Amino acid sequence: MTAHPQGDLPLFHQTVQDDWIDYNGHLSEAYYVLIFGFATDALMDAAGLHAAYRDRSGCSLYTVEAHVRYLHEVARGSELTIRTTVLGVDGKKLRLLHEMFVGAPSGTPVATEELFTLHVDQSAGRAAPLPDASRAYFAGVLAPAPPWAGQGIRAV
Repeated sequence: MTAHPQGDLPLFHQTVQDDWIDYNGHLSEAYYVLIFGFATDALMDAAGLHAAYRDRSGCSLYTVEAHVRYLHEVARGSELTIRTTVLGVDGKKLRLLHEMFVGAPSGTPVATEELFTLHVDQSAGRAAPLPDASRAYFAGVLAPAPPWAGQGIRAV
């Protein structure tokens, strides 16, 4: 993982696999979300919300809402980089976004995903406060939202 220009956030890298290609010869829409999910896992690991934490505490981040934008087609074998930005954090909530790039994380992304997540105590079945260290980590890497963030699907 590589340091994020806005702090100590991981960049996630993934090569597009052959079986992720759809009948049009491009990355299938479900696999964009899978790759973004891997980037969320990398962020959770960096913030101390890793598997050992989940096993010990019974808590994890749950996605409550997601908005994906598919901006450009992605070809078989493409080397992808996901840049993650933390937009907001409070006691139990985290808002973040991922930008997917072919190659280095510069220029125009090929896809984006914005997430609203809750830290959930699985045994209680409800939201629980984030650990202090994780909340401090997220607060330390907060960045402003790009103009497209927070926008829903527009009616035609």
